[in-house]
Amino acid sequence: MCTTEFVAFQRRFEEFKKLDCELIGLSIDQVFSHIKWVEWIKENLNEEIKFPIIADDTGRIAKILGLIHSSKGTNTVRAVFAVDPQGIMRAMIYYPQELGRNMDEILRMVRGLQTVDENGVAIPANWPNNELIGDEVIIPPATDEKTAKERVKQYECYDWWFCHKKQEVK
Repeated sequence: MCTTEFVAFQRRFEEFKKLDCELIGLSIDQVFSHIKWVEWIKENLNEEIKFPIIADDTGRIAKILGLIHSSKGTNTVRAVFAVDPQGIMRAMIYYPQELGRNMDEILRMVRGLQTVDENGVAIPANWPNNELIGDEVIIPPATDEKTAKERVKQYECYDWWFCHKKQEVK
């Protein structure tokens, strides 16, 4: 499973890079295991892994991040953490060991968080293919009556509390 994920992350590496998103792997294996694993991927799958892998052979970091669950022994769950430029963890996605991560969803999450931060908007479900508003974003609800009345004239709204607009995205 991890091998398919590492290859998938590497194949989308440039997309993450364009979003100023740094990829870092973490495994509870030792450094020499990582070296052999990365060599094997290059030799057998013709894919060079260009992002760093942290060797957490004591499991200390994995325990802090909640990646080791008592029912799974010392095996870690698969997880993705989105940390913003200020070092704040903005999103955590945990996957069972048997389920590989989805690169499209991870890229969507990064684009969504960046859009939220840069524009003060909210991202709807299944964005940018939302069933109600397509690729538009949601304007946060007004906090006073005057703003609520103005925004209904300024944006497309279902009601004063549910307004949306077109937004340029990276």
